[in-house]
Amino acid sequence: MAMFVHLTSAANAPRVRRSGIRAAGHGQGSVRGVYCFPVLPLHTLTHQWLRELARFGSRGGLVAVHVRLDDAQHVLVGRYTDRARNAQATVSASEAVRRISALEDPRGWEVFVPRAIRPREVHRVRAAPQVAGWRYLPDAHGVRPCTCFGCRVRGGFGARRLRERLPHPLDGPPPPARVLLARVAAAGDPGDPAALREALHWFGMRRRGPLAQVSRLAAHPDPGVREELVWAVARWSTPGVPELLDTLAGDPHPDVREAAEAARASR
Repeated sequence: MAMFVHLTSAANAPRVRRSGIRAAGHGQGSVRGVYCFPVLPLHTLTHQWLRELARFGSRGGLVAVHVRLDDAQHVLVGRYTDRARNAQATVSASEAVRRISALEDPRGWEVFVPRAIRPREVHRVRAAPQVAGWRYLPDAHGVRPCTCFGCRVRGGFGARRLRERLPHPLDGPPPPARVLLARVAAAGDPGDPAALREALHWFGMRRRGPLAQVSRLAAHPDPGVREELVWAVARWSTPGVPELLDTLAGDPHPDVREAAEAARASR
């Protein structure tokens, strides 16, 4: 039997003991399951994900759930960066332990069980050290932080000051809404596509926006502008966004329709 550790909020401990671990995390291909890591001889490596997971909040800290899986259980194993490329390998649980144990540096590796963990597979639940592991990425300490839209953590401690101190040339911080609306107006009617796409790019970094002023771009003759409009409003909490996405989902251009469907699914 292969032994793994799963890190979860201490508030979940009673439910884990009673019902096991539900399949909640999404692995490659959007499969639901449970993330875990082999129990290695080195304590700090076994709990390497703790500080990174703690950044996203937990009630009462994190606890370590030790799980015993059948050696033949199929799992996905690989580095966390392999997940987005669908490059994690499907192997048995025992092979996943062997591969990770043989690595010179297993930091950033993970194992994904594509199902829920049954109560009888939970070996024990115990307190976990709250200071073990890396944050952001292995060897991040001493590296200049990246403030691009993909790397930054919205709402994180000091995130706004960091973006102001190290502004990214493409990803902000974005100009004020009034400045962006002035650029949209200056682009003309129907408007220069390049100027409109740039303004919409910045609008997409906001949580709310002037929907009434930009919704007219849904009828712009350039499909690139209409697609950029989808991504600009996709994360907005402004009333009327779902209706605008519904309209764009019926756009004659396939790229715009695909973007609208993806935006609606992510809301």
